[in-house]
Amino acid sequence: MKKFNITIAGGGSTFTPGIILMLLDHLEDFPIGTIKLYDNDKERQQTIADACEILLNERAPGVKLQASTDPKTAFENVDFVMAHIRVGKYAMREQDEKIPLKHGVVGQETCGPGGLSYGMRSITGVLEIVDYMEKYSPQAWMLNYSNPAAIVAEATRKLRPNSRILNICDMPIGIEELMATNIGLKSRKEMVVKYYGLNHFGWWTDIRDKSGKDLMPSIIQHVEKFGYSTDTGSDMEQEASWNDTFKKARDVQALDKHTLPNTYLKYYFFPDYVVEHSNKDYTRANEVMAGREKFVFGECQNIIDKGTAEGTELTIDEHASYIVDLARAIAFNTKERMLMIVENKGAISNFEPTAMVEIPCLVGSEGQEPLSVGEIPRFQKSLMEQQVGVEKLTVEAYEEQSYQKLWQALTLSRTVPSASVAKNILDDLIEANKDYWPELK
Repeated sequence: MKKFNITIAGGGSTFTPGIILMLLDHLEDFPIGTIKLYDNDKERQQTIADACEILLNERAPGVKLQASTDPKTAFENVDFVMAHIRVGKYAMREQDEKIPLKHGVVGQETCGPGGLSYGMRSITGVLEIVDYMEKYSPQAWMLNYSNPAAIVAEATRKLRPNSRILNICDMPIGIEELMATNIGLKSRKEMVVKYYGLNHFGWWTDIRDKSGKDLMPSIIQHVEKFGYSTDTGSDMEQEASWNDTFKKARDVQALDKHTLPNTYLKYYFFPDYVVEHSNKDYTRANEVMAGREKFVFGECQNIIDKGTAEGTELTIDEHASYIVDLARAIAFNTKERMLMIVENKGAISNFEPTAMVEIPCLVGSEGQEPLSVGEIPRFQKSLMEQQVGVEKLTVEAYEEQSYQKLWQALTLSRTVPSASVAKNILDDLIEANKDYWPELK
């Protein structure tokens, strides 16, 4: 069986060790020859790479590891590029969250002004990686799960329309795991779902088991009482911000009792609640830097110091296993059904054809084949049209270096109360992002 070569773009990420462990866990059904790490921060990546090299030598000595900041070395002769970059790292995420909160507006990394700010940075980084892949491995596929996925997907649709890039998000998968747990299933893979929306902005309309039994009533019953909270005390639920988000799904679901919502809709439906329950001085970025960031780099340094990964507390990033499913679907033409972010082109029949929507697709060697959704209700359609406007204006603002269009995008967001507040936030974001954004005119 062919062994695949993979580049992980964002090699210095805290998620990289867990993704490598996850890839090792699937070697029997997805063989790997070489894993390459690519990052523009050599020092940060080196710590991750040195630890992962020890780990690979002990657990899968047949798999080679290369870490590089040189595009040719990193992208040459690979089959897949798995991209999870964070332009500006957590320091800029902190600005994305705290600047809007200073103005009494939701501060979140993918929603509202923070999402636009992050998106304006991410477009440059993602396009650069697409271009490196196409230059050095034109036959490869890029599996992109860099945030904010909605803006990134729109940017690649508009600015790199012929690129071999598939956009996907782990949040629906994480929610489906909670759903499965709450009704006594072992895995989300026992469920067949129908879902539509935009990234971080969607609804499940039908969930059945493999025999066709309708699971929606029992899942809805749980959500109406507890949101997506489980009684297992998962790692995410132990974090205050996520625990609140899972519980708040109960109030989000009340707006349409026949569907099940993506948790991120809380930021659009209840922005006043979110701001009121936010700590303007200590946001999610601070939680991550003090928690995950410190833990992963500490564990990697321990492995390096001891010269062995034995006893490490680094764990498989099981939430990322969908990336292996996606790569396998392409490599072996499995036609697996997956939620993907794709150009609508009539899949949702009464919606903007060029919108990047998140819907079920069959994935095979030629990429993704969107499944028909049909017409959607007025409530969801109206919300989605407004949000698509935000995303398209952001990408147009990037391409045209337009201050006016980015101001319009912020004003259009449901999380921003007025054009004057939007302008004040935009001016602060421009100052914070002067090293990352195109200069706006």
